[in-house]
Amino acid sequence: MDLLVTPFSSNAFMLHALIAGVLVSIACAIAGTFVILRGLAFIGDALAHGVLPGIAVAILVGFPGIIGAAIGAAGMIGGITLITQRSRLSSDTAIGLLFVGMLSLGVVIVSRSNSFSGDLTRILFGEILGIDIPAILIQLAATIVIAALAIICARPFLLLSFDPEQAEVAGFSSRLYHSIMLFMIAITVIVSFQTVGTLLVFGMLIAPAGAGALLARRVEAMMAWAVLFGALSMYFGLLISYHFNLAAGASIVLVTVAIFFIVFVAQNLRSRRLARPQEATHG
Repeated sequence: MDLLVTPFSSNAFMLHALIAGVLVSIACAIAGTFVILRGLAFIGDALAHGVLPGIAVAILVGFPGIIGAAIGAAGMIGGITLITQRSRLSSDTAIGLLFVGMLSLGVVIVSRSNSFSGDLTRILFGEILGIDIPAILIQLAATIVIAALAIICARPFLLLSFDPEQAEVAGFSSRLYHSIMLFMIAITVIVSFQTVGTLLVFGMLIAPAGAGALLARRVEAMMAWAVLFGALSMYFGLLISYHFNLAAGASIVLVTVAIFFIVFVAQNLRSRRLARPQEATHG
């Protein structure tokens, strides 16, 4: 029992990391559920990587990285919207172009500066073991905003995810609520990068919600499973990193991906067991 509790009860930095991680899990579970349902995994990935140049410039000029992440995300969403509305190109094409362009710009900025040796690792993989109280409060505020958006926009978000035309018939603007959904995903990426980094936040968006989708038939249950899986990933990922001296952010995401595949295999085995009696009856 000491192995499971002592790392958090005797180390303030581990406890802060766990609290921040659980808040990230809640935010990513809410946003990730709609990423899965709406088929926005590509834009989630693009946002997670496309904020790199904004963060890099912010650090170079002495501003907080979260401000640069917000500017980078706004540039991504604005560019995607402009290309989609002003040309015949699909949104996937616009996302792909800006994804590659923003990521390349970020790498160029980083490669031209000698001051990024430590900062680059922090940007890409987060600084969960260095989270302080102000960062936790920022994450808490962002999580509350994300949860409020999901509650207020629950009906149009669901209609948009399953039948955009029905959303229009019901009186909801598909374009408006799609933009609000992108805004919610962007907030999740912008704030969560401080904890798990730009490379790993995408895993927290996709894997817990994906595992929840395998188990649940209702959106609320899917979201609840995603929160649970995300929180478990944070807890066990931090424990593994503590006891085996491994990178915390990467350990967390590896655990959440492992949970997804455990659920995936278990569901397939269960489906086969349920199918056998039916095959025997028909036989």
